[in-house]
Amino acid sequence: MSADSTKPSVPELLDAWRMVSARRGVAGRAPLDSLPRLAGSLVDTVGDVTYTLDFGTDELQVPYAELHAKTELPLLCQRTLTRFLFPVDIVQRLGLIRQEADEAALPEGYEPFLMPADGMVSALEMVEDELILAIPVVPVKPGTEAMEADWPIPEAELERVNPFSALSSLKKKPDDPS
Repeated sequence: MSADSTKPSVPELLDAWRMVSARRGVAGRAPLDSLPRLAGSLVDTVGDVTYTLDFGTDELQVPYAELHAKTELPLLCQRTLTRFLFPVDIVQRLGLIRQEADEAALPEGYEPFLMPADGMVSALEMVEDELILAIPVVPVKPGTEAMEADWPIPEAELERVNPFSALSSLKKKPDDPS
């Protein structure tokens, strides 16, 4: 194994505005344990995420970064309390904006990405943000759907006297002058 194979294929920081003007992209693979904010939501960090990040401008001259990420996230099923792999395949177009007010001008289908003042972005942080958003609020392993049953009310329950029925006679009637 050469020393170069341990280096990441994508630089830690990218000059997004240069990438947009050159219409460049990057592709990489990262272990899940290199995404610390995501790790807190996972059962473990076994696995990798593969991603591409393509920069450019659309026909309206809106600068964007198109993110493709694919992985399987190890989550804890909230129904069975077992580990399962949640497949994630994200395709997201991020509209690069300089200030929050620019968000309203983004075309439909774009998610806003507020750029830092220096224009330098971390590809891994962008991937991590999208993976965090992809985690379901309540992770449930496929195939463990809730069992629905029709539980009929026993006849004895239907015939039982309601203890509050005597109170209905005390209710005032609208045409009662008292």
